[in-house]
Amino acid sequence: MWVVSDTVVASRRQVESTLERVVEENRFTIAVTFPLVGVALLIAGRQGFLPAELAMNPYLLIGANLVMISPLVAGLVPLIDRRALFGLAVLALFTWGIELTGVLTGLPYGEFSYGLELGPMLFDLVPLGLPVFYFPILLNSYLLSLLLLGESSLPRRFCLTLGIVITLDLILDPGAVALGFWGWNSGGIYYGVPAINYLGWLLSGSIAIAILQLAFDHEAVSERLDSCGFFLDDLVSFLLLWGLINLYFSNWIPVSLGLLMVVTLLTSDWFDFDVL
Repeated sequence: MWVVSDTVVASRRQVESTLERVVEENRFTIAVTFPLVGVALLIAGRQGFLPAELAMNPYLLIGANLVMISPLVAGLVPLIDRRALFGLAVLALFTWGIELTGVLTGLPYGEFSYGLELGPMLFDLVPLGLPVFYFPILLNSYLLSLLLLGESSLPRRFCLTLGIVITLDLILDPGAVALGFWGWNSGGIYYGVPAINYLGWLLSGSIAIAILQLAFDHEAVSERLDSCGFFLDDLVSFLLLWGLINLYFSNWIPVSLGLLMVVTLLTSDWFDFDVL
């Protein structure tokens, strides 16, 4: 049996409290200012107005992403126990494994490659920091499904989470392709993205969501979602960043999907107009 000392417990609570306070005091900066600055830098770099070393610097991209996901991290940390930690470790391994399989075999996403090294690369093929980009899509989808359905049945929650995951990828991929982050060798009918990519997401997303369902106590997550006002702020950052990038490149379907997601958030019980 594991025995955790009072000192360790107190230290963890202090870290949780500090992280929550920092995020709470800087909500607007994290959720709005950072993605707006990110949009400006990414577009300026893509159009050659800034050196690529600055606008497309992989370490700046990872650092900015870590700031924008800090509300998600701060909301999640108190919920991390051994089961959740193990589940997230399995999910990280799955993330690297499925991405390596995709790059090497073309399955399940189609034949694609990275146009930009997003930090250190695993086997020179996929970003080592991939979970930093992949986890928020899954976790935000899971949180939003809990928000919309409450303590609904597992099948309904699973299906809605998967639907949100696919929707977020329908928003993300066109913008990322336009920026040159990654692309498909033979292009595709959806802003350069092939249909097989989304069939692949149905498969990989289903497995990843199943891991999440087993990793977390859904009642505890729902209670945390009710009490933590900034828990979904990272989803706001995501929609703002990729919505504006898609708007710049006239990718109207992703823009429309992003607006639909924004309306969903604004009309949910989560959003507090006092924050504005």
